[in-house]
Amino acid sequence: MQLPKKRALVLTRLVAQKVDVAEAALVLGISERSVRRLRSLFVAEGPEALVHGNTGRRPAHALDPALARRVIAAAKDGYAGINDTHLSELLAEREGLAVSRRSVQRILRTAGMASPRKRRSPRFRSRRQRRAAAGMLVQLDASRHHWLGADGPEISLLGGIDDATSQVLAAVFREQEDTAGYLMVLHDLVAGHGIPQAVYSDRHSVFWIKPRAGETLADEQGRERQPTQLGRAFAELGVEMIFASSPQAKGRIERLWGTLQDRLLGEMRLAGITTIDAANAFLARYLERHNRRFAVAAADPVPAWRALPATLAVDDVCCLKYARYVANDNTIRHEGTLVQLPPRVRGTYAGMRVEVRHHLDGSIGVHLAGHQLARTAAGASLRFRPRGGERAPVGGVPIGPRNSDRDHPWRVWRPGQFRGGWAKVRRSELA
Repeated sequence: MQLPKKRALVLTRLVAQKVDVAEAALVLGISERSVRRLRSLFVAEGPEALVHGNTGRRPAHALDPALARRVIAAAKDGYAGINDTHLSELLAEREGLAVSRRSVQRILRTAGMASPRKRRSPRFRSRRQRRAAAGMLVQLDASRHHWLGADGPEISLLGGIDDATSQVLAAVFREQEDTAGYLMVLHDLVAGHGIPQAVYSDRHSVFWIKPRAGETLADEQGRERQPTQLGRAFAELGVEMIFASSPQAKGRIERLWGTLQDRLLGEMRLAGITTIDAANAFLARYLERHNRRFAVAAADPVPAWRALPATLAVDDVCCLKYARYVANDNTIRHEGTLVQLPPRVRGTYAGMRVEVRHHLDGSIGVHLAGHQLARTAAGASLRFRPRGGERAPVGGVPIGPRNSDRDHPWRVWRPGQFRGGWAKVRRSELA
């Protein structure tokens, strides 16, 4: 029953003395003084006196219908697919329309436009408290998505977020989730902030080597299992590696991907970003605004970042390292590149075991006992190299295809049971 009708019915019974003032106040949910005031109005002016004076009037703070139409048009055209909160911010920044998130939500739902984000009912999980200070724990992960638009290829966004402050410390777009990408993130993180106490990641193969069934941490020869390239880099920096057992365990960075897929994706589309290089250039500017919007203050204002020791260089830690033996002509072959070592004061380097460092700028350095023997010029930065195909040279002297390539003159390929359905045989065996 509508309120004026209910009040008129109760007041009619009150005037007829079928109920008293206390009972009328209890039924209407108002004070006895208000009941006496309404009874006087009802007797003097009739039921019309019970209708509020603002009934039917347009509220003074109501949004202009023209403004609502502009919001709807923007949500359908240039800003399609952007969530309500982000849309309200972009309208204020780019269009000069100061409309709150709640108003945008009400306008769009009234127009029958649903939210672009679909939310599932969450499962019950215990909350893990943030670390107290910045630099105590960094969460690392990657998100594979159509970052360059629905028609573009799937690429991976690799990044790290501080557990205490939710600040995005570093991020990079890559063709795949690979070791080189995480080394770039680690390089920017250490150079920009310092060395964290610990990192938290999933059990991806770039972080974790899964033991084979029945195998212990020592292999068949009794040697200790070698870490991954990232594991080696973290060990050199003295960073503890913690592995999550589920995505929910590192929920801080998982929620970051949802936020970026809402906001960053829409802003890159508005900026016309269509390549990985352009996306990385845009990402650096965007993260500054993102951190101002979403970062929080740590419980302990004193950060826990550690300075890089003077004996270490970030470029020598954040690189790919391999062990190689020097050939008789004092050269090293690595990734399609031939590196010539300089003459030695006494003797030769032939047969010696050296360390090859493949740096992020594409250059290759050869080290022996901590000293650099040679280094090629910077070339193309480290790229994800798909399996198969001819290896592209990085620097120095390029090397031709190996004898195992499919186009080798005395080998052909035919369907078989090895290597994904192909077997390598001699031409004479086909006769």
